Amino acid sequence: MPTPIAVVFDLDGTLTDTEVTWEEVRRGIAVSEGHEYPARATTDMMGMSTPEWARYCRESLGYPGTDAEIARRVIAGVADAYHAGRVRLLPGAADAVRRMAARGPIAVASSSPPELIDAGLDALGVGDLVTVRVSSESVGAGKPSPEVYLEACRRLGVRPQDAVAIEDSTNGLLSALAAGMLTVAVPLEPHVPRPEVLVRADAVVASLDELTAEFLIALGAR
Repeated sequence: MPTPIAVVFDLDGTLTDTEVTWEEVRRGIAVSEGHEYPARATTDMMGMSTPEWARYCRESLGYPGTDAEIARRVIAGVADAYHAGRVRLLPGAADAVRRMAARGPIAVASSSPPELIDAGLDALGVGDLVTVRVSSESVGAGKPSPEVYLEACRRLGVRPQDAVAIEDSTNGLLSALAAGMLTVAVPLEPHVPRPEVLVRADAVVASLDELTAEFLIALGAR
């Protein structure tokens, strides 16, 4: 394969460690309403679009209110964490975005709503480098549907097969694979991709420090 032209990053769990923040916020709401938060809930909701996980919270976790009200409540909690500096920025994330932006077009394709994509990129200090930002809210389906990645490639003006996705989760990898993209997995404990999905990634790296122009050349040569 030729060297990938474009790089499309996931956000949650790939650039910022918000998976723990989402879990804390959602668990806190469930407990405050007198409900348990099952261990599977976090993994179940990974990659879901906002309408999808809001419905899950109502139907499976017993949240009161409409889906729109539930979404606003959870998103506000995560936004507060960003603004208070309580979201961990993953090691090497900002530098990786800068390196990739220096070599070609980049984008973010995330299941987060637009306001949280903006908050995450601003926290990393790379908001000015990422002009293409696609939320699954805008395409009507969350990961593992390929739509969010297909839309990111469309806006970048590249074919999916000429782009590489940087992902951390099972649903994210499935989304990028279904879009026909090269995939690089950056597993983040404790919610690592399922083994049968991780083995399908074109490469698995221990950290974003490995994401360099030379790495992408080698990836395309495999």
